[in-house]
Amino acid sequence: MTEEVVEVKVSGGGRESQSTPRSPFASHRFMNGTTPLASPMRKAIGYFGEVGRFTKLDDWLPITESRKGNAYYAAFHVLCSGIGFQALLLPCAFTTLRWTWGIVCLSMAFAWQLYTLWLLIQLHESDSGVRHSRYLRLAMAAFGEKMGKLLALFPIMYLSGGTCVTLIMMGGGTMKIFFHMVCGAPCRCPLTTIEWYLVFTCTAILLAQLPNLNSIAGVSLIGAITAVSYCALTWIVSVVKGRLDHVSYGSQREQSEVIMVFSAWNALGIIAFAFRGHNLVLEIQIPNGGTLDALHKYHEHDTTKLIIALTSLLVIINCISSFQIYAMPVFDNLEFRYTSKKNRPCPRWLRVAFRGFFGCLAFFIAVALPFLPYLAGLIGGVALPITLAYPCFMWIQIKRPQKFSTNWYLNWTLGVVGMILSVLVVIGAIWSIVAQGIRIHFFNPQ
Repeated sequence: MTEEVVEVKVSGGGRESQSTPRSPFASHRFMNGTTPLASPMRKAIGYFGEVGRFTKLDDWLPITESRKGNAYYAAFHVLCSGIGFQALLLPCAFTTLRWTWGIVCLSMAFAWQLYTLWLLIQLHESDSGVRHSRYLRLAMAAFGEKMGKLLALFPIMYLSGGTCVTLIMMGGGTMKIFFHMVCGAPCRCPLTTIEWYLVFTCTAILLAQLPNLNSIAGVSLIGAITAVSYCALTWIVSVVKGRLDHVSYGSQREQSEVIMVFSAWNALGIIAFAFRGHNLVLEIQIPNGGTLDALHKYHEHDTTKLIIALTSLLVIINCISSFQIYAMPVFDNLEFRYTSKKNRPCPRWLRVAFRGFFGCLAFFIAVALPFLPYLAGLIGGVALPITLAYPCFMWIQIKRPQKFSTNWYLNWTLGVVGMILSVLVVIGAIWSIVAQGIRIHFFNPQ
């Protein structure tokens, strides 16, 4: 990969000579040959070209266009993409696993995803100086071009696009709740669910016109603050209100062992999907309505409207902020198709058109397939290795740790267990669909 980049930059647009020059002083093009001096010089130029400038296309694409970021920007993006409303579903997992095993599994999952996140950071820049700025490129470098695309292309595109669709559903539905709480009964012209989806989509598309990843650092900061705020607000309200006398908080012990096993697998999936950010793991959705809808119905009689409205507003802001990060890989891929073919930066009007097109497409899918959250666990289980397994295997393939060493055993174990967990999550999702059923309805979001 380094050699290809060097040939483009050193040639100066001319045709390179394939033969060795007679004398290194006969021509200024001697470094293009195969003399003993040429090889280390070409490698040095390649190193500085990759580290300093990346490639020509990288200067034109939204993810790598601006390289003036810092550790704070990275922290904002990680927090905004890693903390979401799917964390509010953790109590559903705890009702099955109970407190002890729930805390153990949650702690282990947190340490696991933190380790794989560290692996991805270490693999970002290889020993040769080549920077892998995208998950797909890293997978192709580790597993080969064909295998890397086969393993990572569909999950990455699905996680980005599917999450944006889910955010439209969640954000639009929460807007409806917020408007109902603020306006109340006097409102004579309430918007339909589809119209609220459209309001959310238009807002997200307008904010998506920020040019690159660094330009949305402030948006990510706001998203991170709102995510932490509404998560904290939710559990604080629960602690203040205390336990309800007529509600059972334990699991149903009369269930058969088979059902309990499948429920445990589904609970593990909920815990696994609570951690996002490894190229945007799609959050899981339970089939009995949105999180904020359940929160609204559960606390509407014992909590002030101000608290519920504030929580809804925080969720709306977080969904709009998260949309920008999750959509960025799609924007980058669309612009890559243009720049690689035309060999010039994407014009402003076309960039606006690309982002508007994606927003409209996500809106159409959200309206046409309102039952998509029912299938999120099933398809998301296929994408779970992006977070838990692939980073371990890529570390082994690229870093080549010594066989049978502690590092070698650790990554092989985590990688294999991650693949097994992915299969179990898919099985649990299929069981959930079969046991609870799914209502197929098109163009009729509730």
